Amino acid sequence: MTETRKVIVDGAEFEVAIEGEGTSWSATVEGKTFQIEIPDAAPVAKKKRSGGGKKKKSGTVSANIPGKVVTVEVKQGDEVVEGQVILILEAMKMQNEIQAPVTGKVTSVNCEEGQAIEANIPLVIIEPAPETE
Repeated sequence: MTETRKVIVDGAEFEVAIEGEGTSWSATVEGKTFQIEIPDAAPVAKKKRSGGGKKKKSGTVSANIPGKVVTVEVKQGDEVVEGQVILILEAMKMQNEIQAPVTGKVTSVNCEEGQAIEANIPLVIIEPAPETE
């Protein structure tokens, strides 16, 4: 099974197709394939299949711990894609990139830079884009 991931190498972002099992892997970057050996790799758990139907993801973004909003990367009306960084939160002296859980349109931004926030309070609301299949 091939899986596509985004990786950052020396500050440059690449989309990488990875495939493998156990200690032997191949990674394809910009059309060039590399063979990778990971001698102490733990076995990768197989993804479990759900009991049917697709689970709908929520467009509500909240932090699971209290912190301080460092930057807000989106504003109301912006279109975002799943995985896009929408804000940076400082918690426990670490800066955490908070990503969009769904692709859609930002309908509400309930925080601002420098604001201290509590856990589990909605910070950004995203209206999921209609699924096309």
